[in-house]
Amino acid sequence: MKIWIDLANAPHVPFFLPIIEQLEQEGHEVILSLRDFNYTVELAARNGCQGTVIGRHGGRNPFAKVVDLMSRTKGLIEFARGQQIDIAVSHNSYAQTIAGRLSGIRVVTIMDYEGQPANHIGFRFAHKVIVPDSFPDKDLKRFGATVQKTYRYTGYKEQLYLSSFAADPNFKRQLEEACDLPDSWNHEKTTLAVVRTPATMAAYHPKSSPTFDRLLEALDTRNDLTVVMLCRTDQQREEIRQRYPDFHIPKHQLDGNNLVYHADLVISAGGTMNREAAILGTPAYTVFAGALPAVDANLVKVGRLTRLETEQDLDKIEFGKKVPGNTLQNSNLCQEIVHEILQ
Repeated sequence: MKIWIDLANAPHVPFFLPIIEQLEQEGHEVILSLRDFNYTVELAARNGCQGTVIGRHGGRNPFAKVVDLMSRTKGLIEFARGQQIDIAVSHNSYAQTIAGRLSGIRVVTIMDYEGQPANHIGFRFAHKVIVPDSFPDKDLKRFGATVQKTYRYTGYKEQLYLSSFAADPNFKRQLEEACDLPDSWNHEKTTLAVVRTPATMAAYHPKSSPTFDRLLEALDTRNDLTVVMLCRTDQQREEIRQRYPDFHIPKHQLDGNNLVYHADLVISAGGTMNREAAILGTPAYTVFAGALPAVDANLVKVGRLTRLETEQDLDKIEFGKKVPGNTLQNSNLCQEIVHEILQ
């Protein structure tokens, strides 16, 4: 069969790499489309994924988002025309879901976050919806995902690619070069804190996060930390550089899984990086300002993730060198999801 995968955001790249490999091993042809957003194109190229770049992020403005959705949908319909595609699959790419439906292609969408308003589009247009078992029933129903077209898998989507993760022994040198770390920096003695900024451009995220602002101020007062800041936008990068000149912003993209693995703690206002840390055994803290996703709530419940809701919660952060933990394995997840895509 001919499978069309749309990579609309950077986390989609590592997620789909094992799926692409599995599909090709089974003799299927895979074609890719990509959105020019959040290093998606660069990350795909670094991993040998070639595809057609169509569209970019519409920004936070709701009207601009609608215009972007319509424009990218049109571009994806033109991309699919005459390709004889059997299945269109994405991690909830709304534009591809609509384009696939309008093109008469069977559509599969995968999603793990019930707080995304645009699930109404992805779930209603898709022929099959694949979600983790923690995804709330009530949200599946309100988004239009019927029981008949929904498949639940056990665990977390990040396990699909982290179950086979192997650390890069040369990563420390790569980190030093990308962040211009001084010669005096010693990873063995200094606590490495990786911090991810909020997705302020996303429809599901509030415009501000007071707790995150207090967090940065608290981190800036400590002299026992090396803080690596991962910013989502140029505006965020400029603000961090001006307000916190001692923080280190990578000059280019680093391998996120290795960064999380080598960190002593990860604090993120998003979801994917926190879950990656939790799965790899790195202490993880979430300052997500919206409703906590069910998958994250489950990690909090099992003690793999700590939530920081208020300024007082910042006292929960444990600084110091991490004790290596066990990886949460789910080695069969890739094959399981590939099987469901093809059904």
